[in-house]
Formats: sequence, C-alpha cells, structure tokens
Amino acid sequence: MKYRTLGRTGIQVSEIGYGCGAVGGLMVKGDRTEMLDAVKLAIDSGITYFDTARLYGNGVSETNIGWALKDLNADVVLGTKVKLEVEDMADIESAVVQHVEGSLQRMGRDSVDLVSLHHPVGPARDGDRLLYQGDKVLGGGIITAEDVDAAARGFATLMQQGKTRFWGMNAVGDTDTIHQCMDSAKPFGMQAAYNLLNPSGSNAVPSGYPFQDYRQHIKKAADDGIGVFAIRVLAGGALSGISDRHENASPPPAPMGSSGTYQEDLDRSSAFRFLVEDGYVGSLVEAAIRFSLNNEHISTSLIGIANIEQLQQAIEFGNKGPLPAEAIEKLEGVWAGFAN
Repeated sequence: MKYRTLGRTGIQVSEIGYGCGAVGGLMVKGDRTEMLDAVKLAIDSGITYFDTARLYGNGVSETNIGWALKDLNADVVLGTKVKLEVEDMADIESAVVQHVEGSLQRMGRDSVDLVSLHHPVGPARDGDRLLYQGDKVLGGGIITAEDVDAAARGFATLMQQGKTRFWGMNAVGDTDTIHQCMDSAKPFGMQAAYNLLNPSGSNAVPSGYPFQDYRQHIKKAADDGIGVFAIRVLAGGALSGISDRHENASPPPAPMGSSGTYQEDLDRSSAFRFLVEDGYVGSLVEAAIRFSLNNEHISTSLIGIANIEQLQQAIEFGNKGPLPAEAIEKLEGVWAGFAN
C-alpha cells in the first residue's frame, strides 16, 4: 500500500480508502463477524482511511465502524459526515456541532479526524432527495455557498473543542457553486466524483461531452491545498459491467455527474472492455480502481464493499498501481467518442 498527503492537513492516508457506505453495504447490512474481519484485513493490508456517515443506515455504519475499530484497538484516520435537516437551516452553525456530537456518541469516540458536509451544493436550496440527470442536478438536499460558509463556522468551533481535526465538503452539485465554495469556505478536504465515465475533475473533456463538466476541480483542490477523496470510483457499481448486486449492497444508486440512469452507466461501461481484452487489466473493476490511482491529485480513492472478497480484490488491484500510460492514451479516444 502506498500513501499520499491529504492536502494541507499534512495527514498521510492510504491510496485506497475503506468506504463504509450503503452502496457497498457491508458496514450497514453485513454480518458482524465479516465486518470485523474486513476491517482487520484492511488495516493489516495498510489501509489507514475509513469513511462513514450518519446517512449510511441512519447511523448504523457509524456505530459499526466505531465498535470494530475499538475492538481492534486500531489507530486509523477516520472521517464521517454531517447531513443537515430542514429544521437545521435556521441555525446551521449550531446544528453542525450537534450532529457531530451525535456521530461521536454513536462511534464511541471523543474526536474524529475529519467531518464533511454530506450535501450537493447549488445556487439555491432544495430539500428533496439527491437526483441527477446528466449534468443537471434535479434536487437533493442542496445547500448554498452561504450555507457552507455557516457550516464552516460550526466546524471551526468543533476544531477548537478538539472534536474534529479538520473539515470538508462534498464537491458535487452545481459546478459553479462547487468552485465558489472552494474559494470562500476553504475546506481542508473534499469528496469528488471521479471515474472512467467522467474524468472532468482532472481532465479537460472534449467539447460536447455528455456528462457534467466539473472543470478540473480536483486540480484546483491540489493547488489550494485541499485533500481529495475520490468517490463513485466504480460509478456506484456500474463500472463493474455486471448488473447483479450483492445482497448487502443498496439498489442501483442514482448516477452522480454521468448518465441519466444507472442502466445507461452500466451500458456505457462496455466502452472500457478493451482494457481487459488488450491485457491491461483482468476486469473492469480493476480498471476503474487503477484509473483513479493514475490521478496524482487524489489523496485516497474510496472503495465501497459488500463483502470481504470485494475488499481483497480492491487491495490486490490497488497494489498493482496505476494503469500504464498506453492505456490512458487509448482512453482519450473513448472519451472523444462519448462527445460525438
């Protein structure tokens, strides 16, 4: 396992991060023994960053990773997230503090390394569930740049109290607002969607590209000292190229910055099969994980897992390192094809 620096925090994190979310589902719906075995395997394999949130199973994921780390007496880098409710919007600063205190209680900890806002951002609030259609955000707990600034003040209080070391945000939603938040609130970390389908967080995509253009916000983060957590590395599972989902996994999630539906993302994954056929990788999952490792501006790539076998695969693929330059050059042709 290799390690990278999480922006200006100075924290060293593993290139592969352990995602405790509901999309993979192990830390929400899995067997307790397998959860513990998986966390132990991750730590023994050199994974140092674990990512959870209250939203994952309504606190279940936080509770489970909390007891697992305590049982193993593990010293890792741990991050969770704050999801504001409608009633919180009248006093965001105080609500952030209260939500983090609730997360700490569920995890059985006095402090956490990083807390992120678990919202897409946009020019106006929208309390509906997260829903994307291509490059348009149709709704989903959207908060404004001003709301992020207010949350930042709450996080500053928590940092002063020693309850979190740093804070971050979800860099998803409206592209203009994402860039605005990065400039005004100056988070220490951000969770950015980045995968084979949509590389626009770091790559200049061709004119006419059918998906959201994040306008290289990952490169901007690196320039600004913001650590980057790559999310949706497997596009919620669509980049596996397989429609079947494990019983622990969530139903197919709404795409994030890519196609209008999960099925469309799944269908488009076939464009990357040449990576397997030409011998660069053994599977599309391997291709997706190793592609994320090619990006030097990403601190850690979060991989959600449904069972311990998927974790073993992620570790194996991560240890192989980035895709070869020749494969990356061929990807440029695929992306150009998407734009036509």
